[in-house]
Amino acid sequence: VINAGKSQHNEDQACCEVVFVERRPSPRGRLPSREGGGELDGGFYFHYWALFDGHAGSGAAVMASKRLHLHICEQLRDLVDILQDPSPPPICLPHEARASPAEPSQVPLAEDDEEVPNNAVPRFHLEKEVSHESLVIGAIENAFKHMDDQIEREWASQRLSGGCCALAAVYLMGKFYVANAGEAIIIRNGEIIPMSREFTPETERQRLQFLAFLRPELLGKEFTHLEFPRRIQPKELGKKMLYRDQNMNGWAYKKIEEDDLKFPLIYGEGKKARVMATIGVTRGLGDHDLRVFSSNIQIKPFLSCFPEVKVYDLTQYEHCPDDVLVLGTDGLWDVTNDKEVAGVVMEVLTSYEPNDPCRYTMVAQELVVRSRGVLKERGWRLANDKLGSGDDISVFVIPL
Repeated sequence: VINAGKSQHNEDQACCEVVFVERRPSPRGRLPSREGGGELDGGFYFHYWALFDGHAGSGAAVMASKRLHLHICEQLRDLVDILQDPSPPPICLPHEARASPAEPSQVPLAEDDEEVPNNAVPRFHLEKEVSHESLVIGAIENAFKHMDDQIEREWASQRLSGGCCALAAVYLMGKFYVANAGEAIIIRNGEIIPMSREFTPETERQRLQFLAFLRPELLGKEFTHLEFPRRIQPKELGKKMLYRDQNMNGWAYKKIEEDDLKFPLIYGEGKKARVMATIGVTRGLGDHDLRVFSSNIQIKPFLSCFPEVKVYDLTQYEHCPDDVLVLGTDGLWDVTNDKEVAGVVMEVLTSYEPNDPCRYTMVAQELVVRSRGVLKERGWRLANDKLGSGDDISVFVIPL
């Protein structure tokens, strides 16, 4: 992890691990394996890279960098046999243990274990088909939730500071699973393939407004869930003004009432948009102690710890040594767009031999250096003389 060399304390954290997922012991023994199912008899490995962009302190980012991959591993342990079995995942798993003979009332009848023939299933009995891929996605999503719960427990006992955006890439069984509250792209044959999208107060406006509509007590009588093009003046009461609520993408007019004078839940545009005039991110880990300035109104209920998980199947494409996955914190993406990142990647990679193991490290280093800029009389400046990133900068460049 490299910070920009501008701050004494680095709030970016990173982790890179190869993790073995061991089958969880079961009183009933393992599920029967079928031909062609397994990578390893007792479990499987996954490769893991993650970046944590901290804010208001490094506590949450430090803890997540040390623990998130272990939570992912724990969630995958129940899936070891299922993921290595090519047949569709079972809808319902069997009981892990039978009741003891001393409790005959809890012993299931013999016919409960009998398989129901297909022709005996009622026509209205439909089952949704679930893929192995969606099980992995669910495991990662649950791991983020458990990580956030652990940070909350540590915050309560040790006053763990701050929160963080998290961006994790898991390589498992030929597929990349990119779980994001940060930004990542794949560069394949010079083509840019987004593997994430930004979660901001603007992009998640309707989710935030809907929660505030359902639970107005979260607004503390200080905020309104409605959005207006600008702040309303008291002298405008009774007039009609453009607005939109949680159900609307467009705008309409409404008569201004007393409640509309409250501060809007979401205010500002672009990078300056804030939830409750406080925070500019809406998904991440931590922030359990975050409150509106000079009040006791908690912001955490509006922040989601669940990531969006995108999947890239490496087996579906031919790849060359110049194809990479780029993960970066805000320090990179605030001053460098996807196209510029792709340009640096191609420029640096072509200057090294395809079998040189250092070439990917040099790409990451060059991206950090260019985003940081050069210290001049008028501050840190990029090559185009625009301001360089003032944030911590961390980058992973992972060959496909």
